[in-house]
Amino acid sequence: MARILLVDDEVNLLRMTEMMLRHEGHTVESHSTGLSALAAIDACRSGALPYDVVVTDYRLNDVTGLDVLRSTKAKDPSTQVLLVTAYATTATAVEAMRCGAYDYIEKPFKREEITSLVVSAAQKAAELRSTNIALRAAPSETHGLPNCIGRSTAMREVLALARRVAPTKANVLITGESGTGKEVIARAIHQLSGVKGAFIAVNCGAIPESLVESEFFGYAKGAFTGANRDKPGFFQAASQGTLFLDEIGELPPSMQVKLLRALQEKKVQRVGAPNEEAVSVRIIAATNRDLRAEVEEHRFREDLFFRLNVIQIALPALRERKEDIPLLIQHFISKFNESLDKNVDSVSPDALAILMSYDYRGNVRELENILEHAVTLELSSQITVDSLPAYLRNAYGDAPATTPNHYDIPDVPPVGDGIELECIVEDIERSLIEQSLERTDGNITEAAKLLGINFRSLRYRLKKYGIK
Repeated sequence: MARILLVDDEVNLLRMTEMMLRHEGHTVESHSTGLSALAAIDACRSGALPYDVVVTDYRLNDVTGLDVLRSTKAKDPSTQVLLVTAYATTATAVEAMRCGAYDYIEKPFKREEITSLVVSAAQKAAELRSTNIALRAAPSETHGLPNCIGRSTAMREVLALARRVAPTKANVLITGESGTGKEVIARAIHQLSGVKGAFIAVNCGAIPESLVESEFFGYAKGAFTGANRDKPGFFQAASQGTLFLDEIGELPPSMQVKLLRALQEKKVQRVGAPNEEAVSVRIIAATNRDLRAEVEEHRFREDLFFRLNVIQIALPALRERKEDIPLLIQHFISKFNESLDKNVDSVSPDALAILMSYDYRGNVRELENILEHAVTLELSSQITVDSLPAYLRNAYGDAPATTPNHYDIPDVPPVGDGIELECIVEDIERSLIEQSLERTDGNITEAAKLLGINFRSLRYRLKKYGIK
C-alpha cells in the first residue's frame, strides 16, 4: 500500500479523506496547513521515508497547492502529486501539469474517484523509483576506457580488444555505422597508450582534394602563393602521438599512394621542401564503408587497406546493443545537466519505453542529440514524453493515428451578425471530440490520438463539456 501525505485546510474534509484512504490500507499523514506539509516534505531529504503520493488542496490559507507541488517535485521527482480544487479552470490545469502534477480532481469528489487516482499515482511512483534505481545502480562499465560505455556482450568485446591494443603501436581500423562512437574509441585508445604526443583528428572527407597533401604533410615557405611561412602538417602535429583519420574511405586515390609511402617509410616531405623528415605517428583510421568491397571495386588501394587494418575493431549499431541505452541515457543526462545548468535526474517510464524501442539510425550520436533536446526543454527534474523530439513522439502514437476525411463542424454565423468566438470554438471542439469517441467506440486513449492531444487533455475536456 502507498504512503500518502494529505494537505487541506478544511479539517472535516481532511479527516474524511484520511479515513477513506486508511480504509483502503494506505499509510496516511495529514496536515491542515501548507507550511507544516512543506516541513514534512523537506524531512524526506533528511532520511525520512519518501511519500508515494501527495494529495493537496489547491487553495490553502498560507501557501498554495502549487507551492506544495513544486517543493515535492524538487525533493523527490518520483513522488506523485494530486491537486484537489473547487475552482477548476483551464489555466489551473495547465499550470498544474506544467509543474509536474500527476492529475487533479474537482471538489466534491467521490470515494471511488480519489481512491482510484491514488492507486494509479502510487503505481507510477513505484515504477519511477524502480526505473531510476536501475539507471543509477547501473555501473558506467567503461572497462578502463574513458567515455566508452557499455555492458552488452558486443561492447564488452569491443572494449576488451581496444584495451589490449592500446599499449601497442599497431595501426587500428575502426569500422561501424555513422554515429556509433568511432572517434570516442580512438581517443580512449590514445589516452591509454601512454604516448606523450597529441591526438590529432582529421576528417578525410572534409578536405578539398587540392589541399590534402599540404594539410597532411605541411608546406615550406614560398611553396606556393600565400605560403609566407613554414607550416607543419597533420603528421608533424601528431608526432609521438596518434593521428586519427576519420572517414578514410573518402581519401582520393592520389593521396592514398602518398599516405601508404608515409606509413611504410615513416617519413614525410612538406610541399616545396627539398628533404624528407622522419615522423613517429600511430595511425587509427575509421570508416563507415566496407573497405574490402571498396578494394574489390578498385576504389581503395589494397596495400593501404592491409597497412591500416592491422587490428580491426568493429563497432555495433546501437539497435544491436539496446541494453546499453540506460547507461548512455544516464551519461548524457549528467553531461547536459552540467553544460546546460539543469537538474534532471530521471526518466519517466513512458519516455524510457520510447527511448528503448527506437531503432536509432543515427546511433549513439542521435541518442545524444535526443537527450540534449529533452534536457534543454524539460522544466521538471524528470524527462517526460512531452520533452522528447516530436518525430520520436509521433513514431510511437503521440500524433493522430489517422486523419479524418471530413469534420462535421457546426455552422458558423457571419461575423457581421455578431458572434461569441469562445462559444463557437467550444462547439467545434465538442463536435470533434464526439466524432473521435464515436470513431473509436468510446476508447479515450485512441480518441486522444486521433485528436493529437494526450489522454489527460482529453479527459479534462470530457469533464468540461459533460461528455460521457
